[in-house]
Amino acid sequence: MKVIKGGDSTLKKEFDEGKPIFQQVREQIEDQIVNDQLQEGDQAPSTTQLVNFYKINHVTVAKGVNQLVDEGILYKKRGVGMFVEEGAKEKLVQKRKSAFMDTYVVRLVREADKLGISENEVFDMIKKVKGSGSDDS
Repeated sequence: MKVIKGGDSTLKKEFDEGKPIFQQVREQIEDQIVNDQLQEGDQAPSTTQLVNFYKINHVTVAKGVNQLVDEGILYKKRGVGMFVEEGAKEKLVQKRKSAFMDTYVVRLVREADKLGISENEVFDMIKKVKGSGSDDS
């Protein structure tokens, strides 16, 4: 796997064909922030660096990056570059927690209800999957 380094950060050079490329570029930058590879105040890879790394159209990269700017995750310093906004990690974590609940937990609870699985049984299943199996919550 090829990676681009920007400070301590790395980006994957692989794309999933089932998702728009601009969205994947955006998500990779978000992942770097959530995983503390890019921290608040750090300079993010420039649009030009991303274009050269991915070998994709400037407009594609700009669309993903501009969405991060519009949402207050990155900010631009004219002539200097893009930087991670204060509070960006917390915004992303909250957004992802909400999406996780909507995507997985709601479906899990609905299916458990259909099958008559109790909350305790669901918790036991989760503990088993996580490798715990103990009752020390």
